[in-house]
Amino acid sequence: MDHRLWTFNIKGTVIAFSLLLSAFCSTAQTKRFNPDTIITIVIDTPIVNIRSHRLNTQDFIDAVLADTGFFQAFRNMKKYSFVAENYIYTYDKKNRIDGRIYRKLKHTFNPNGKPVIEYLAKRDSGSLYKKDGKYELYTLNMFDYIFTNAYKSVYNSGNGTASANGGKDQSYKDKLKTLIFAPGRRVDGIPFISSKTEIFSPDMRQYYDYQFARGKYLDTIPVYRFRVIQKSSTEDNDVVIKELTTIFDMRTFEILGRYVNLRYHNIFIDLDVQMNMELINFNGELVPAKVTYQGNWDIPFHKTEKASFLIVQKAYSK
Repeated sequence: MDHRLWTFNIKGTVIAFSLLLSAFCSTAQTKRFNPDTIITIVIDTPIVNIRSHRLNTQDFIDAVLADTGFFQAFRNMKKYSFVAENYIYTYDKKNRIDGRIYRKLKHTFNPNGKPVIEYLAKRDSGSLYKKDGKYELYTLNMFDYIFTNAYKSVYNSGNGTASANGGKDQSYKDKLKTLIFAPGRRVDGIPFISSKTEIFSPDMRQYYDYQFARGKYLDTIPVYRFRVIQKSSTEDNDVVIKELTTIFDMRTFEILGRYVNLRYHNIFIDLDVQMNMELINFNGELVPAKVTYQGNWDIPFHKTEKASFLIVQKAYSK
């Protein structure tokens, strides 16, 4: 794949996006559909020597580790009215679709300022729920926690990293929040993996190459792409984060996009996850625009989970 063509040409977006949604909505579809997890930018120029721009690798690393923008963006969106569409698929062992969820909702406020969620469309089918009404898969519980509940109330204070309080379920949620909102930091309590998530530590840096490029986001926003990718000489199980790509606004150094690819296999764990998150600026604040996920994971004492989803949030207004 030519990474100069990380595609998002806004003129072709309507057609491509319509095809994507048609694929998600097709009732005839039975095989796995993987949503686009490529950061939506067009690369103009690879940068060989970032120092020529008075920046260096450590500047980007420091910005990634200090960033709380994605977590804050999910808090910011509660201030506004918007429309969101959620497409979720689950799969059986042969990668055939066995569950579908579609939600189209409108987030507004009542006269007292309380958030109001109006479901414009809501469709479920297939094997999704247990007898007690809870989701069959832990992935769906996490989706509900991160996204659906996010529409209903303001996030708790914090920066998206793990907290010290709460029971076992909260601990799992905190680990997920760290992986999503603060990748590159250590995530304690995950066997075989915890130390490997801290990819910028002295012990882990030896396993990665750093790549830089200039490009355009949404056809107009000048950006840097900072790509941390596993070296070809690195053994597969030396790392769990195979790639972490971050998109920086060249004008403000704000982070607008993030792609993470996690993969790890041994006799206890089978993990293969790709996730992409993109933000836009509305009313002077960053808010979520698109989130895509596709993943398989199998851990002891849990059912094998295969799922993909696309979350689009649009039509923001005051």
